[in-house]
This record gives sequence, structure tokens and C-alpha cells, in this order.
Amino acid sequence: MAGAPVESRTRLTASEITAFLTEVFPGAMERFVIEEVQPMRARVRMKFDDLQLRPGGTISGPSLMTLADTGLWVALLAMIGREPLSVTSHLDIDFLRKPAPADVIAQTVLHKIGKRLAVGDVIMYSAGEDVPCARASVTYAIPSVRLDPPVE
Repeated sequence: MAGAPVESRTRLTASEITAFLTEVFPGAMERFVIEEVQPMRARVRMKFDDLQLRPGGTISGPSLMTLADTGLWVALLAMIGREPLSVTSHLDIDFLRKPAPADVIAQTVLHKIGKRLAVGDVIMYSAGEDVPCARASVTYAIPSVRLDPPVE
């Protein structure tokens, strides 16, 4: 029996992804909150910490790259399920403006999940601001994954 197209449903909820990442990557989720997952989309908040600041009082580039990577991974896990061996194969980032010393929110959109690669974009905003501070294009390599639900 054919189900809905893969892109129309998620396999994991935000709380399930948080629990999974806490299990396989201890400590990683202490800095992040998964606010929402939808088919092919996620919103992830990076909690502000003074350790993220670089000279000039702005959030550092490596912190924003970590948020972009995490945001895309969350969106991908929502779609493919518990797959700890998916890894970043490419991350390209544009820093658009100085992010405020505040939480940063990543809005992630997956454009394609193929047999071996997933491609998406991440737009990042300082909390309370309407204009983005950075954008990233991220590609993830995924191991062989069955996207159809298992036959029972």
C-alpha cells in the first residue's frame, strides 16, 4: 500500500530528535532548542552564551556555522529518522550583518533528500529581529536509508 509522499510527513518529532541527539551526542543539545519540525523544515534556537562572543560583541562565525549545521541535521533527522551516521559534507555560509548578542534562530528548508545526499538552506536571525544575520547552504551525506515505511 502506498503512503503519502516522503516529503509530506516527518518520522520524528522535535522532542524525539532532542532525545536522540542527547543520546548519541551528549551535551550537544545543551546549547540548542528545537522549536519546530515540519516536513522538510525545522526551526532551531541557539541559546545565547557569552562564550559565543567575539571581539566587537558579536556572535562568532563558528557559532553561527554550528547552528546552521545543527539546524539542517535536525530537519534531515525529522525526515529520515534515527540515523546517527549522517554527516555534513559541505557548508557554505554568508555573514549578512552583525548578529546581536542574543539567541539566534535558524529557519531550515530541505530542498532535496536523495539516496546519498540531502541539500538545504538555513537562514539565521537574531532573536527579536526581522532581518537575517546569516545564510548557509548545507549538504549532508547520508548512509543508505529506506525512506518508505517498513512493511509489517
